[in-house]
Amino acid sequence: MTNEERSTISNMAIVEQENITKNVEYEILKVEKLRSLIFAIVLGSFAIIIIIASNLNIADASFSDKFPIPRNVLESVVIGFALFELLIWYILKHCLNTGKSVPAICHYIVALVEISLPTMLILIFSHGLHVYALFLPAVFMYFLIIALSGLRLNFFICIFTGAVAAIEYVSLALYIINSTEFPVEFHEMGPTYKILAHLIKGLMLLAAGIITGIITNKLKNGFLKSFQSINEKNHIMSMFGQHVSPAVMEKLLLQKNSTEGEVQNVCVMFLDIRNFTTFSENRTPQEVVAYLNSLFDFMINIVNCNHGIINKFLGDGFMAVFGAPFSDGFDSHNAVKASKEILQKLKEEIEAGTILPTTVGIGLHTGNAVTGNIGSIQRKEYTIIGDVVNLASRIESLNKEFNSQFLISNTVKEALGDAGNDAVSLGKVIVKGRAEPVEIFKLA
Repeated sequence: MTNEERSTISNMAIVEQENITKNVEYEILKVEKLRSLIFAIVLGSFAIIIIIASNLNIADASFSDKFPIPRNVLESVVIGFALFELLIWYILKHCLNTGKSVPAICHYIVALVEISLPTMLILIFSHGLHVYALFLPAVFMYFLIIALSGLRLNFFICIFTGAVAAIEYVSLALYIINSTEFPVEFHEMGPTYKILAHLIKGLMLLAAGIITGIITNKLKNGFLKSFQSINEKNHIMSMFGQHVSPAVMEKLLLQKNSTEGEVQNVCVMFLDIRNFTTFSENRTPQEVVAYLNSLFDFMINIVNCNHGIINKFLGDGFMAVFGAPFSDGFDSHNAVKASKEILQKLKEEIEAGTILPTTVGIGLHTGNAVTGNIGSIQRKEYTIIGDVVNLASRIESLNKEFNSQFLISNTVKEALGDAGNDAVSLGKVIVKGRAEPVEIFKLA
């Protein structure tokens, strides 16, 4: 393999990996869009509840006097965050519809703004509740937002979110403790004890970010592997299409060893429909196609059922291979069995009147061949190359000379063992393209 070929293969692998990454990022953006919409709805609902409560004076007046909370500021903050989430939802929707990617810095900005929500709420409540604001349920919002940051499937954003939460909370705790008067029960505590619990909370927030990042990183790697597996499956299915049976396809998907070039021992079958040119001259294209389909329908099924694949259609025939991309060790047996079943089924269909009287010729040869993907980057095909292919084609054409329907080479006869005792030798024949004559056998 040349350096240019290696470079091309490497570039193809890079492009494929980039496509997989883009697919994952696309799915992540869809989740982010949904998360932003849910955030906006929840915050909007919270803002409505605050407004209704303020206007109806639901709160106890004595409580309001004792703990004056700036409700107007609270409403503005909550509504502002809700509008921010709606803006993010709209931007993500636009990116998904247009196929544009979101710059990485934007994810960090969104994470910074979202994790600042509980900080703002605690700060607002601290004006009336003082140090008790640090023990409100708003603190738990840090953990909720950190957990939701995992939906981005980005290790560093999770760490960033946890670190910002820890810094903001500890800084806020220091500010509140130093700027407000402590209740009587806190006076006996030293400054270390006053802040120790909040330092521990900060470390827990950082740990939550790290743990979330590790888990999401594992999940992302799992998703990437799943996409790669799907890609490989699609590649194999596009490579072999309808040429193999479901059982063969299942084995290909499990083995994943069929697309690399290698030398394999195979049995090649060539099948040709006799007098097809004369037949097609007096028929419309539609009639010709219908006729071929009536033949190929059961022939392909028989080949598939005997562990072979149709490698090429040749207009008035086809080339089938037994032993590639995988072998069960009975390739020649399978090829002979398939050939006999095709001839028997053809006879039955003609007698039943379901197809027109038809004569076919079949030739088999066993030998080593190079198998693998042949072609360019734009178009590749799973191909069998080697002398075994050429000789199988020549043997099939000898049916016209011997007025027969089914011929095999001596290598196929040897591979059959006792199962080939009914083969009749037609002697050694000079075959075009070969210096040495080849012994040919006829099978009923």
